[in-house]
Amino acid sequence: MIQPVIYEQTSRPGCLLQILWFAFVGWWLGAIWVVVAWLLCLTIIGLPLGAAMLNNVPQVIALRGRRLVQMSPSGAISDVPQINFFIRAIYFVLIGWWLSALWMIVAYALCLTIIGLPIGFWMFDLVPTLVTLKRA
Repeated sequence: MIQPVIYEQTSRPGCLLQILWFAFVGWWLGAIWVVVAWLLCLTIIGLPLGAAMLNNVPQVIALRGRRLVQMSPSGAISDVPQINFFIRAIYFVLIGWWLSALWMIVAYALCLTIIGLPIGFWMFDLVPTLVTLKRA
């Protein structure tokens, strides 16, 4: 049986525009975005919106969007299947919320330095995976 090919689709503006966005908007908007998302995650009603906001942190901080897609042998393109919802929910409750919080604090601190900026952006790209095991 032929396996589908999985590849990453990115939608990113140029590096200069990403750095300018972060310098003028992303650093403060991203901090507000993360705090609001975490406050929403504290409530049962706000949890879905908070998790969705945390999944969009890379876009808010540095205009970095990506998703994994798969191409079947017939040439059809579709999103990569996600891990079972209940496994992702258990992971979020036990590990995802605190691990991603620590991860984002370190990433944010790295983004405040010129040398650490690329590593911080890379770390923010991984936030959706750390929060809920989302396959980009």
